[in-house]
Amino acid sequence: MAREGYRTIRGKLQYSSKKPERMNEERGREYFTLTQQPDGTDVLLAHCEIDDAPPVIRDVSQALDHKTSAPKDCSVRLTVGHRFEGSGWFRFGDRAVECETFNHRDGRITQKIEIEQPIAWMQCHPIFGDGLLMKLYDLQQGPGKQHFPNMMLSSPDHRGATGPMLFPMGFSLVYVGEEDIEVEAGEFRARHFQVTDTAADLPEEHPPYDVWVTADDNYILLRAGVAGYMQTHYELVELSIE
Repeated sequence: MAREGYRTIRGKLQYSSKKPERMNEERGREYFTLTQQPDGTDVLLAHCEIDDAPPVIRDVSQALDHKTSAPKDCSVRLTVGHRFEGSGWFRFGDRAVECETFNHRDGRITQKIEIEQPIAWMQCHPIFGDGLLMKLYDLQQGPGKQHFPNMMLSSPDHRGATGPMLFPMGFSLVYVGEEDIEVEAGEFRARHFQVTDTAADLPEEHPPYDVWVTADDNYILLRAGVAGYMQTHYELVELSIE
């Protein structure tokens, strides 16, 4: 039983392919736990497995502001191609972002980036986190597009398979609207978003990305899909809330 004032959301996401030659073939999975704490902090634990070569194992621990998803601190550990790739710890302040990391290519790295305003989002690449990212969009403005220039990534690679290191970037979120959807975990009222405008900062523009989250304050990722050369699909298959 959770302690008084705490709420825990647990589940599993399935990764699959939408390429014609691999239609609906499982290509990975993600196990997540989100603990909503009484001090207004959400702590996300995510274990991510990508089977496609070179296979990726990613373990993430990330603390976020419950209302805004602004990052507080996080750690990331990567295994790529069955060998250690790197691990890193990140801290987010009002005037600076810090990172201590080690990877097999570059060794020990210390980063400190001065900032003019707090970072709005830290993308550590768990798919469940993409749902929490949508909290940045101001729903009072209704459907449309909003741009967010002050973001950070732990890896600019589309699979998050490098680093981890600090990588500044910005992108836009598009709110399409609400709809009812059904996934393996059940039927839900959902908010549909899209991630756009990544070309300016990434080495390679991310293909179009659609995300559906629960139409409540939890922003649980229900379904997501990447078009273009990736043609990947993500779906919530297990969910429990305590």
